[in-house]
Amino acid sequence: MKIHFIAIGGSVMHNMALAMKNKGYIVTGSDDEIKEPSRTRLQKQGLLPEKDGWFPEKLDKSYDAVILGMHAREDNPELIRAKELGLRIFSYPEYMYEQTKDKIRVVVGGSHGKTTITSMILHVLKHAGKDFDYLVGAQLQGFDTMVKLTKEAPIAVFEGDEYLASPIDKRPKFHLYKPNIAIISGIAWDHINVFPTYKSYVEQFEKFIHLIEPNGSLMYCAADTELKNLVETTQAPISKTPYAVPPYSIENGTTYLIHNDKKISLKIFGDHNLMNLEGARLVCEKLGINNDLFYEAIQSFTGAAKRLEQVKITPNFAFYKDFAHSPSKLKATIEAMKAQYPSRHLVACMELHTFSSLNENFLKEYKDCMKHADDAIVYFNPHTIEHKKLKSITIEQVKESFGDEKLKVFTQSKQVTDYLKAISWKNKNLLMMTSGNFDGVDFATLSNELIK
Repeated sequence: MKIHFIAIGGSVMHNMALAMKNKGYIVTGSDDEIKEPSRTRLQKQGLLPEKDGWFPEKLDKSYDAVILGMHAREDNPELIRAKELGLRIFSYPEYMYEQTKDKIRVVVGGSHGKTTITSMILHVLKHAGKDFDYLVGAQLQGFDTMVKLTKEAPIAVFEGDEYLASPIDKRPKFHLYKPNIAIISGIAWDHINVFPTYKSYVEQFEKFIHLIEPNGSLMYCAADTELKNLVETTQAPISKTPYAVPPYSIENGTTYLIHNDKKISLKIFGDHNLMNLEGARLVCEKLGINNDLFYEAIQSFTGAAKRLEQVKITPNFAFYKDFAHSPSKLKATIEAMKAQYPSRHLVACMELHTFSSLNENFLKEYKDCMKHADDAIVYFNPHTIEHKKLKSITIEQVKESFGDEKLKVFTQSKQVTDYLKAISWKNKNLLMMTSGNFDGVDFATLSNELIK
């Protein structure tokens, strides 16, 4: 089989290219810009294009498939050439289904917690010695790639993103996997540029439920009232299992699950993570993993990259970073930090970075989401707003939207780091939340500077 990747440099696309090469396929690709770590990883496997750019003349009828990445445009010259040649063109989720349609497919959907739940399932399956294919949206400890595709594995586990599949396929990615086992972690409006109303966003999850294979299974977070109502009123020929926060305790900064009167120590914490864990347990149960084996495995789970990830810990200071950027994620992560360290002063800092978060109409969704932080900071870069071709927002708008006059709002990343460096960090914690990086702030370096 010979396949070509248009926009091979994307985080999932380059991992998929590596996976297909490992499967024995002939793989080529192109992109107009390839950044690290994609560039080095492709180069090591001999898949890095000789030049950046698009080269339609390199495509011919010998190709069995063309995989189109979201980074490409509809007028991409290679896409036009592939259409002229009559080649089969797939989005990457479409091709993932094509590669796994004879396997048991597990799809993890939801506005938040997808990466963590998927990572938990993969961690447990690996501990149990199971063979499985997968697609996950972060680089995981103990896994070489974010995508694995084989001929032999009987199971495929996908993180089910609700964003669009490709420039020419406007369906949400998670609509294309047709799971046998599915989980939905919660619904909180996101991707306002694609789903301009809350109703249109919720409809995508209703469609997803109907796309679960007949006699399949759905696990859902019953703590989310919108999701609970949707699942319970949607008619589909599947089994439905609710889940919630399992019993637990916190002792000296460590969270323990309580199961059959036994305490199981965890390396993760927070109600949202414990709900994720419970959902993952139910999925693993469907895959033949008994509870004792699950709890044995989950004790060593340290979390997915950038999801409440520890940066620095000392006896009286803890610094965590988190991918949180939507209102519900901010609220859950802040509450988790306060519950884990109840006697510590919490400084919470978030970056408005996504299309939705920088949209003046969406900003009001952030009201009160940082109210549990002792010191709350919001950062945004006006140049990012210009780049996304959005209407500019003001510091006053941000303060009003978050509903906190004491909120500190900065528009230069140096203002953020200077403010943090001026604080005494004894018996205080820092939480940095973003889907970006505060315009190049190195968190490890910052942590060392804070506790000098």
